[in-house]
Amino acid sequence: MKRAKPAAPTKSSFVDPLADVLRPGQSIELLKELHILTRDGKLNQDSRRKLKQVFHLCQFIEPLLDEVLSQQDTLMLADHGAGKSYLGFILYDLFLKDRPGAHIHGIETRDELVNKSRELATRLGFTRMSFLNETVAESITASTLPPRIDIVTALHACNTATDDAIQFALAKQARHIVLVPCCQAEVAAVLRKHKNESFGKTPLSEIWRHPIHTREFGSHLTNVLRCLQLESHGYQVTVTELVGWEHSMKNELIIATRTASPRKNARTRLQQILLELNLQELEARFLGPQ
Repeated sequence: MKRAKPAAPTKSSFVDPLADVLRPGQSIELLKELHILTRDGKLNQDSRRKLKQVFHLCQFIEPLLDEVLSQQDTLMLADHGAGKSYLGFILYDLFLKDRPGAHIHGIETRDELVNKSRELATRLGFTRMSFLNETVAESITASTLPPRIDIVTALHACNTATDDAIQFALAKQARHIVLVPCCQAEVAAVLRKHKNESFGKTPLSEIWRHPIHTREFGSHLTNVLRCLQLESHGYQVTVTELVGWEHSMKNELIIATRTASPRKNARTRLQQILLELNLQELEARFLGPQ
């Protein structure tokens, strides 16, 4: 008995393979320029995963944009360690291109990436995007940036660049801070440096006695200290996962919102942790001026 041939798909039954990924009204040309889509509009698995990660982060940022623009006509967002500016371009395309008071500032040190981002913004008519070729630390005093920034993002800003982004946000009195830290090595290096002294000081030193534990504990501790630092400056902090661990081990998302009501004991507890773990040389980074 012959099997019947499957019916050819009709126009009404056709399912766009991009429909479950792309957002309504999203610029296909932008996604091609960012090499998320191929020139013929195809999406491979790696790009699909990358796009979903960026969209997931956008879900956290969108309500922050709406909150700022519900209270004022302008919005200034600074994206640190912008790289190819995936995040900035997609935020602008999805949420800000039709909101004339919004401006995104991408901050990146690599000349070629800054120039490409400028060219792409010009080509797509994204007139309220600008790109600054400076380090995160240098940008704190850059005259080309406004004195106030509403939202600061730092997606995988490596090692102490995340701390510089926090200092930038504090200096600019940012309402919201969105951080995905990466490659936190400084605290681990100081733990390693004072390991022998710590053995005689506290049994907690067993937590970072082995090199792999030093690295992992140092990374975790760095973000704990950052959260306490933000709370001591009047921010309410939420810590969650950005995406599933199967996609990335650099997965911690820190969102801070300014309340102007510092957590009373945050600074004290931060000082106590630095003292207990023999990390006093990091006081300037995490405590700074009150």
